[in-house]
Amino acid sequence: MGWGHQEQVTQPISCFQTGNLEAAALLEPRREGRAEGSYVILLSDPWTHTGPQASDAHSSPSPNSSMTTGELQEYWRKEKRCWRRVKLLFEVASARIEERKVSKFVMYQIVVIQTGSFDSNKAVLERRYSDFEMLQKNLLKTFREEMEDIVFPKKHLMGNFTAEMISERKLAFKEYLSLLYAIRCVRRSREFIDFLTRPELREAFGCLRGGQYGRALDILVRVVPLQEKLTAHCPVMVVPALCAMLVCHRDLERPAEALAAGERALQCLQAREGHRYYAPLLEAMIRLAYGLGKDFVSLQEKLQECQLRKPSPWGFTLKELTVREYLY
Repeated sequence: MGWGHQEQVTQPISCFQTGNLEAAALLEPRREGRAEGSYVILLSDPWTHTGPQASDAHSSPSPNSSMTTGELQEYWRKEKRCWRRVKLLFEVASARIEERKVSKFVMYQIVVIQTGSFDSNKAVLERRYSDFEMLQKNLLKTFREEMEDIVFPKKHLMGNFTAEMISERKLAFKEYLSLLYAIRCVRRSREFIDFLTRPELREAFGCLRGGQYGRALDILVRVVPLQEKLTAHCPVMVVPALCAMLVCHRDLERPAEALAAGERALQCLQAREGHRYYAPLLEAMIRLAYGLGKDFVSLQEKLQECQLRKPSPWGFTLKELTVREYLY
């Protein structure tokens, strides 16, 4: 559909979305078995999709279709969800001074939320000035040109613990993270993602190695939603953490929760049979599904196909793989 044709459809729809039904050129009242006062919106052509639902013939109106106002509202709600890109907002909500035997520093609390809808999984994490400083140093190695206009908060020899300086730093770090996130190559970089997730993941996997499965799960439940938001461009990056959740749930004798975590991990792998987690994950899920009386045959078939195409010489179990993650 050409741009001119698209504007022909957009004009009445825009009027509808703002509530100005009378101004919509294609609106007219109909009585065909509908309630009194119901409106029918006539669309001369289907809306052209270029998003993820473009192949779904039932997700957009057909030529010369008619929809009531309620139906069109619901349709546009679905459209907005389809087209809305995940966007994160950063807030440095608070700060506290921490004193140890040989050091004293300020710990900044960062809150990360997703825009566009209510975010029940907002992330809360803590970082100190040296963590931000290391992030800046690592990013400059690769993205110096892209970051030439970003100013990093300067270090001071004195006055770092005054209320005024801490307040100034909170605002500066909020702006700093927002500016970094605005640069596509930076927000997708390993350095940026690691800054926001790696300390928590290291702690969680350390607990897993130590058999503290409940503690590991508490941390993973908080950090995995943030990791998923940051790695929407590459979902496979979340697989180790999801597999760790499976192992923890399984060893805590929660097979249903373990299988659910495995299904999420398998979806992230997107049938990447050559991935090191693919076969061990299927093996673990087969045992879980069998124990729960659920379909395990389809999982067995996937595993057999994988082993025929690319036999694995290693034979690690899923737990043996996960305990090797985030050692450093």
